[in-house]
Amino acid sequence: MRFLKLYGKNLLLKELKYSADFFIKESNKNGLIRDKTIYAKDVASIASVGYGLAVLAILAKRKWINYEKAYKKANRTLDTFLNNVENVNGFFYHFVNMETGKREWNCEVSIIDTAIFICGALLAGEYFSGTIKSKAIKLYNRIQWNWYVDKEKNYFYMGYKPETGFWGSWDMYAEQLIMYILGVASENYPISKEIYYEFKRPLGSYKDIKDIIFSYGGSLFTYQYSHAWIDFKGKKDLEGVDWFENSKKATLANRLYCIENQDKFKTYSEKSWGLTACVGPNGYSGGYGAEPSFSNLNVENDGTVAPCGSIGSIIFTPEESIEALEYFYNECPYLWGKYGLKDAYNLAQKKRWVSKEYIGIDKGIEVLMIENYLTGFVWEHMMKNMYIKRGLHILNIKQCSNYINTFKN
Repeated sequence: MRFLKLYGKNLLLKELKYSADFFIKESNKNGLIRDKTIYAKDVASIASVGYGLAVLAILAKRKWINYEKAYKKANRTLDTFLNNVENVNGFFYHFVNMETGKREWNCEVSIIDTAIFICGALLAGEYFSGTIKSKAIKLYNRIQWNWYVDKEKNYFYMGYKPETGFWGSWDMYAEQLIMYILGVASENYPISKEIYYEFKRPLGSYKDIKDIIFSYGGSLFTYQYSHAWIDFKGKKDLEGVDWFENSKKATLANRLYCIENQDKFKTYSEKSWGLTACVGPNGYSGGYGAEPSFSNLNVENDGTVAPCGSIGSIIFTPEESIEALEYFYNECPYLWGKYGLKDAYNLAQKKRWVSKEYIGIDKGIEVLMIENYLTGFVWEHMMKNMYIKRGLHILNIKQCSNYINTFKN
C-alpha cells in the first residue's frame, strides 16, 4: 500500500483524530478507559481516563463529536469516580477493573496517576462548566494531598499499598510538577510550598546542550506530562527555573542522542527519535531514555523508538516533531493503524518489530500536545482554573516580565 504524502497541519489533525478515537472506542458506558488495547481488555488506567476527559472537551470543541453526547459521557465518568471507583483518602489505584472500578493487579494507590486524572476532570469542568465543574471540584477537594507526604524528608512518597504502606520518594525532578501545583492549592488538605522546592534538580549536559535539569532515566514523558496541562512558557520559579525551556533542551538532547547512536541502532535517526516509556520487544519498559541520565542506557535502550516521544514534544520542538511525524507516516506505513501511529517500533531486531498495542497514556500525550500546539486549547482552559492559578501563585511560578507571547491560533 502506497501512502500519499501528507504534510503539516493536515497530518497533525489526522493523527489527533485517530488517536482521540482510542478514548471513545476503548471506553465503556461508565466512562472507564482501557490501559491498553490487547493484553488488558478488562483493566482501566485512571490516567487514561484523565486524558479521555480532556479528549471529550477537545472533540466537542472541534465539533468532531456532538456536544451533548460529550457532556453526558463526561458527567457519567465523574459520577463513576465519585461513587464506584475504589479510592484511599481521595487517591485512586493506578489500575481498576473496567466493570467494577475495583483495584486490579495488586497495584499501588498512585499519586501521579490521580493527578493526571484530576487534571482531566478539572479541564472538563472548565470547558463544560455547570454540574461537571461542581463534580470535578468535589473530586479534587477530597484528595488528602498532605497524607501522601513523607514528613521527615519533606517529599511526596512514590507509592502506597495498603498491605505494605508507603515506599520511595519523589526526590528528584520527573513528570510530577502538577502534583505540587494541585497539592498546595487544596482547600482542605494542602501541602507546603517547600515540598516543591525540596526535590533535587540535578544538572547535566549532552554534547553542546548545557544545563539540563534531568530526570533519572532521561525518558521524554518526564519532560512532557505536566506540560500537557500547564502552560509553563515564559514562567520561572523563585530559583529561576524555566521548566518549558528545560523540556525543550531535554527534547533536543534526546533527538541528538538518537542521531549520535544511529550506527548502534538502525531505528534511530534525525527523523526517527523519541526515547520514552513504551512497549518494546520484551514488553513495557519505562527505561528507554537519553543523556543526561543516571540510568545505564547501554542496558535500558534496545533500539525501540516511540512516536509519542517525538510527537508529544511538539510544543518544544515543532519543526523536528513534525518532521518525525511525516517520516513515521510516509516512510513507515506499517506503523499506521486504527488509532493512528502504533506505540513503538524497533528495526534493531533480526526481524522488524512493531507494537501490536496502543496505550492510553501514549495516545493521550499526543492528542493534548498536538491540540496545544495548534490552538492552545488545553492550556487556555486549565490556566483559567482557580486551583491551577492558586497553585502557581503559591509556588511563585510567574510570568517573566520580558516574555512576549507569540502564540497564534
